[in-house]
Formats: sequence, structure tokens, C-alpha cells
Amino acid sequence: MSYSKIDEILDIPDLLEIQKSSYKWFIEEGLMEVLRESSPITDFSGDFELSFIDRKIDIDSPTYAIEECKERDANYAAKLYMDVQLRNRVTDEIRTQEVYIGEFPLMTDTGSFIINGAERVIISQLVRSPGAYFDIIRDKNDVELYTAQVIPNRGAWIEFESDAKRILWVRVDRQRKFHLTILLRALGLGTDQEIIDALGTEESLLMTMQKDGCKTSDEGLQELFRKLRPGEVYTREGAQALIHNNFFQPSRYDLAKVGIYKLNKKLAIAERLAGHVAASDIIAEDGELLVLSGEIITRESAEAIQQAGINVVDVFPIYRIGDTVTQFDHQLRIVGNERVRAENYLSRFFGSEVADSLDFSALGIHEAVYTPVLREIVEEAQAAEDPAEFIRLQFVLR
Repeated sequence: MSYSKIDEILDIPDLLEIQKSSYKWFIEEGLMEVLRESSPITDFSGDFELSFIDRKIDIDSPTYAIEECKERDANYAAKLYMDVQLRNRVTDEIRTQEVYIGEFPLMTDTGSFIINGAERVIISQLVRSPGAYFDIIRDKNDVELYTAQVIPNRGAWIEFESDAKRILWVRVDRQRKFHLTILLRALGLGTDQEIIDALGTEESLLMTMQKDGCKTSDEGLQELFRKLRPGEVYTREGAQALIHNNFFQPSRYDLAKVGIYKLNKKLAIAERLAGHVAASDIIAEDGELLVLSGEIITRESAEAIQQAGINVVDVFPIYRIGDTVTQFDHQLRIVGNERVRAENYLSRFFGSEVADSLDFSALGIHEAVYTPVLREIVEEAQAAEDPAEFIRLQFVLR
């Protein structure tokens, strides 16, 4: 019954549904996802391996009823059991056992929890979504400074910035900044020429290389370790382990699905090519001429370049500020993220009939695919009797 004088034009939604459905998803799927991230657990010697197989929560049989929890100053919870598997990697013996983990808090029908007899609700904290963020700021002398952040769901933040002298810097996990090229050398682009081959001859990059004090990958690795672990004794193995754990260990560094999606979208080469002038002819792997040297790259051409698997393009940049259009005479190298839509790339080599015969959703492919892997599959499929079936099997196996 409503006593309001104005008719309701919109039904009031169930405001608790978001909390309840989120909790239900965590019970049914999320809990095991979290446990699988740290599974298997290996002992120091590497002889034993502990894996989480499944969980068991009897949500219909809480330890105490809601009102009884309030009277007893207890938690409204149910027992959490876990099926764990212990494997002896020396003898290959496997033992599986159900283990009691503890009490798992249950959500009431009103979206709250009973903790120590008191009714509590979870207040979501506003956090920055994982992904890449770019910005331009001006210093006190009105000089443009460029910044970029790669924010993971879990792990160290990586922040890039330029200074008034156009030197490029990087910070890892809010620590002291150091030259960007030190990080590049530590990651494998050891010499100046390797960095130039990968990223071009942009003036800021060349100036940063001259300032970093390193000339090889080993020197970059040592300098990076000194910046991130000051006071610790350097060893090559320790420095490599530091990089691996900080950036390539899924249990320590994770962009999450939304972060990967946003990063791929922002770093896609098409997003940054459109509107600039091609510095040379742009030709696809199958020989098709996509853009002539000196032509302005349209948005359609930029998308075609990306879907053709072209990851590095040199351009003469054009900048627009208000009604003013300025074309620079120095080349700028634009590097993509090596991602293409599988159906577009395959159609270029086998025609649309092969791509149309593949159900990419059923194969678990919902986003752009890593180009080098796709290129390898295409090369092998061209010699197969049934390219479509060969490609399908490769996607299943990989």
C-alpha cells in the first residue's frame, strides 16, 4: 500500500539483490577461484605438493540460528570443509582427505552478517579499476609532463613519467624512480640498438638511454635490483627471481579480466594510429597494400592494419589543438599490443568460409588473440588437408 500522491512510474528494484547475488557467486565459484590461485602449494624441498580439490559448505545448517547468534555473541556461520590432495613427487603417492578449515560467515536474507552477535554490513570501498591510465599535466613553467600508470588487481603499481628535460622515468610500487630504459634492459632489451629496434628513435627515449648509465642487459638487471632492493647483495639469479615474482607470477601480479580487457583496448595500435601520416608503405603479410607512404591513416585503415597483425608502424604525427593542426617532420614509432580478432586474421589467409565455420565462443575465445601464436597456427594450417579442423584442434590444445 502506498499513500503517496504521485503515481510511481518505475518499480523499485530489489536493492539487496546485488549483495546477495555477489555473495552467492562467491560461495559457488569465487571461493574456489581464490584457492586455485594459490594451488598447488609446494614445500621448500619441492618433494610434496598440496592441492585444493573442492570445498563443502552446508549453508542450510549454520552453527546457530540468527537470533541465537545475537544472544550468544556468536558468529552466524557454517562449517567449511576442503577436499585436499597431498602428492609425494618422489614416490608419486597421492592422498586425498577432507579437512576442516573453519567457520565461514553466512549472509542473512537482509544482506547482513552476524559477527560476535552484532549485525554488520559490508561497505564497498571505492578502488581504482585495474588497467592503464594516461594523463598530461603542466609543471610550474607550463611544460607538459606525461604520466602513465599500470594498475593491477593485485601486485605492484608501475608508474611512468617524463620530466621537464624530457627524460623518461619509472616507479615500481611507489618506490624511488629510475630511468625507464633500465627497466627495458632488465627485461631483455639489453643494448641501445635493441631498444631502438623495438621502440624507435624518439628523442626522449634516446636521451634517457644516454642518462641511464647501462649498456647491457646484465647492467640493467643489476641497476634495477639496486633500486628495488637497496642494501641487499646482488646476484643475477636473485634479480631475475625478483622480476619474475613482481611481474610474471600470477599469485603475486594479476590484472584480472577487466584489467586485461581495458589494457588491450587502450594499447591496441588502431586506437593510436588514426589521424597520423604513414612514414612508409604499410603492407600486410599477404601482400595487400593497406596505406601508401604519405597518406593520412583513417580510422578504417587503422583498424585494418591492426587486424592484419601489423604491430609496429612509423608515422609522422599530427596533433590537433582546437582548430590548429600541426604535422611534425620527425618520425614516431607506434607499437601495438600484438592482439587481433581471430576471425579477421584467419579470413585474410583462408577466406571467410573457414573463419565462419569455427565457433570461437565454444572454443573459449571471447577477445583478441595473441598474434604470434595465431601466426604460428596459420603457417601450420596452410599445409593441412582441412585447415578449419586443424585450427579448431590447435585452439583446443592451446
